[in-house]
Amino acid sequence: MNTELFIARRLFSSKDQTQRMSRRIVRLAVAGISLGMVVMILAVGIVTGFQREIEEKVNGFAAHLQVVNYDSNLSYQTESINQDQPFLEELKAMSEVKHVQQFITKPGMIRTEDAIQGMVLKGIGTDFDWNFFDHNQVAGSRLVLDSLRTNQVWISEQISNLLQLGLGDSFRMYFLNENERTPRIRQFEVGGIYRTGLEEFDEMFMLIDIRHLQSLNSWAEDEISGYEVFVNDLDEVDELEYEVRNLILANLADEDTLLRVINIKRKFPHIFDWLNLLDMNVWIILVLMVLVAGFNMVSGLLVIILERTQMIGILKSLGAANVNVRKIFLYFSAFLIGEGLLWGNVLGLMLGLLQHYFEIIHLDPTSYYVDTVPVNISILHLLLLNIGALGITIFMLLGPSYFVSRIAPEKTIRFD
Repeated sequence: MNTELFIARRLFSSKDQTQRMSRRIVRLAVAGISLGMVVMILAVGIVTGFQREIEEKVNGFAAHLQVVNYDSNLSYQTESINQDQPFLEELKAMSEVKHVQQFITKPGMIRTEDAIQGMVLKGIGTDFDWNFFDHNQVAGSRLVLDSLRTNQVWISEQISNLLQLGLGDSFRMYFLNENERTPRIRQFEVGGIYRTGLEEFDEMFMLIDIRHLQSLNSWAEDEISGYEVFVNDLDEVDELEYEVRNLILANLADEDTLLRVINIKRKFPHIFDWLNLLDMNVWIILVLMVLVAGFNMVSGLLVIILERTQMIGILKSLGAANVNVRKIFLYFSAFLIGEGLLWGNVLGLMLGLLQHYFEIIHLDPTSYYVDTVPVNISILHLLLLNIGALGITIFMLLGPSYFVSRIAPEKTIRFD
């Protein structure tokens, strides 16, 4: 039988009303731990939610990796590559790769009776993954990419409001090619409207049948701008970039077009650098909350020891060593910390789930890229937060627990 644990459990469950002052102080310390855990759960959940939402939106437009012609620059007017690449099947078979699709991009200009707006057309084929745009669809339906070329396009809600273009409306676009003085004109129809909240992308991209862009570029049916590669885990994209590059080089023949791989993190560094800065903010919050909880428990433990000096003296007179008495108060503190963490988890999860399912707090998407505060609840994050908070707080109590060694039994159990 663990005597120290038994005594600590009796102290924890005791309803002794003579220790009112210490009980109030202890309750304040437990409340501080609970509040700190709530703040930590919400901070981690909101920041990871922001990161996941924004990363998914950026990747929905540009994919994690792009395989393009080496001669293509940073503009959206690209050089062509052949649709049939020797490495393609092996690339799709990689375990880290989720999906591979072809694309073409081309800049153009929309002109209506009242406005002019520059756009980037993204040509898509039958292999296009619609999951992202289905999730952000406002109106319309998917483009029908069958044997006949469709004139329908998808535009953002922002462009729809700006140019007063609704579902089914027609408009003209103008395109310029090299060595051509006269712009090419095409008429399209709004077949779908989307809204992602990423203003930088919403005001730029339009989805269109890839065959229109092949015709506008005077390309053959097997010529495209490149391939978009989606991975299962964004954290693996840097490593996969080198694997894809080596795969391409291993299958490169002397007469083949030289290709290069573009990493989404280097294509849009300002967005991913901003997301990385959020991690630093979370670590600052976590450190502050754990320190506050630890100091609260230190003060509570000292008060408990002072009010239990007579009990400490009796235990020492019965032969208990200082280390055994220290264990009693450390076990007792662990129970109190556990109680605080329990209520903190309950309240933090409740608030997080309320926001996740009912979207109570709204944001300005032009500033934050999302309509509501996103919350990502992860079991792994919860376990790490609880284990870390419990371990660090107990470690902070080791020093104050040595105070029991300075209590002499002959001074504490006298009754005169």
